[in-house]
Amino acid sequence: MRFAVVQFPGSNCDQDCVHALRVLGQEPRIVWHQETTIHSDEGVILPGGFSYGDYLRCGAIARFSPIMQAVKAAADRGQVVVGICNGFQILCEAGLLPGALTRNEGLHFRCETSYLRVENPASRFTSHYLTGQTLRLPIAHGEGCYRAEPDVLQALEANQQILFRYCDAEGRVTRQANPNGSSLNIAGIRNLRGNVLGMMPHPERACEAEMGGTDGRGILLGAAGIGRPI
Repeated sequence: MRFAVVQFPGSNCDQDCVHALRVLGQEPRIVWHQETTIHSDEGVILPGGFSYGDYLRCGAIARFSPIMQAVKAAADRGQVVVGICNGFQILCEAGLLPGALTRNEGLHFRCETSYLRVENPASRFTSHYLTGQTLRLPIAHGEGCYRAEPDVLQALEANQQILFRYCDAEGRVTRQANPNGSSLNIAGIRNLRGNVLGMMPHPERACEAEMGGTDGRGILLGAAGIGRPI
């Protein structure tokens, strides 16, 4: 499966995603935000960055880009859509995922390595991992605090839509291990259908040993349907 990597004004991780996909044997297509077509055989990646300078709030303007109608249509058809960092924010703003990303607790931009615990390996995005496996991935965000109404959080839990939680190096989910204050230590969720993933950490920055680790490879491989499909 080929990926379309959407490029918004202010995207700064689109080329990171392109490089990571090429490392994994994929040849992605860069799609400018003013385009209106996502092909039926493509997955979609909304990369990190600061779309439209984060004016109003993160992702609030990008949701109105012409390409987003095509992204929504692709998701409705069951195609894979992955939102990373700013892409996660855009997915929430566009209504493709529930909840919202708000300012980090402490109001500091966090640029560091985080640990994630795999909560549910029974999804295409986590099929390369085991339940409770700890991943080491970079984060870089100022508005990564995931919030949702209590009933939404209960539904995410009940439907096993929470794929990743922030944890410590031993896999313990604690308040101290939460870099931004996200409810339930949420680092990544999927939609109910299972074809849309949003996550704040950057798997594309952890696909090569030379770059410090390969823990993110399985997420992109799973999204592409390579390996153990779910």
